[in-house]
Amino acid sequence: MSESRFNMDGLAEALTPRPVRYFERIGSTNDVGLDWLVENAAEGAVVIANEQSSGRGRLGRRWFAPPGTALMLSYLLRPPLRWLPRCGMLGALAVCETLESFGVTQIGVKWPNDVQVKRLKICGVLPEARWHGSRLCGVALGIGINVRVNFENTPFATTATSVETALGKPVDRVELLGELLRRLDHWRSRLDDDALYQAWRSRLNMLNERVSVLNRDTVVEGVAEDVDTEGALLVRTGDGIVQRVMAGDIALR
Repeated sequence: MSESRFNMDGLAEALTPRPVRYFERIGSTNDVGLDWLVENAAEGAVVIANEQSSGRGRLGRRWFAPPGTALMLSYLLRPPLRWLPRCGMLGALAVCETLESFGVTQIGVKWPNDVQVKRLKICGVLPEARWHGSRLCGVALGIGINVRVNFENTPFATTATSVETALGKPVDRVELLGELLRRLDHWRSRLDDDALYQAWRSRLNMLNERVSVLNRDTVVEGVAEDVDTEGALLVRTGDGIVQRVMAGDIALR
């Protein structure tokens, strides 16, 4: 489909007065966003790319999508230090609400921040912080949504999907972006509100299931009983002990 507005002029006009930096091709929007934070970028500013060559996922994974097939951006925040762990919740929840507003159903969050449709990954969220000594400069909240990536006949055919595949019709990335930014703005102002945590928690799709979590060099296995207000996963292991896992790669068992 034609997306004549998905360029610097079109996006600047559509998103005014929000500060925008657009790149036809870039290494990583988070890298640009983190540097922009040091340059005193306004909160809510956004870096957008049509193609990323060195995008990052969680745990250092590479993230790449062909030009024009995904919505790739970094949303800039300056959260109070105590609410830093909630930035990932903010991103995943905003994506869920945005996709639902477009008619996507059966959406869930695979802990901590992967958005899934029918258990297939449709979006990844990666918050990265920039520090100056012990002072937090801000957070670049990286978001990558598969819009029209065709996963047929690829190794990801059984693990990933796209918005247009889920809807069965074309989607305008500028309209998708506009709604996503509205949801991000809404929840950004409510980082300290328990409603954010509760709304994110309610969308987790692996609670009360047996899981295996790779946390650095340690594997934690058991039942995913709950998450706390900082986003940590609470896993009850076979010996009855509840282990608190702040980050890791989770798989259902």
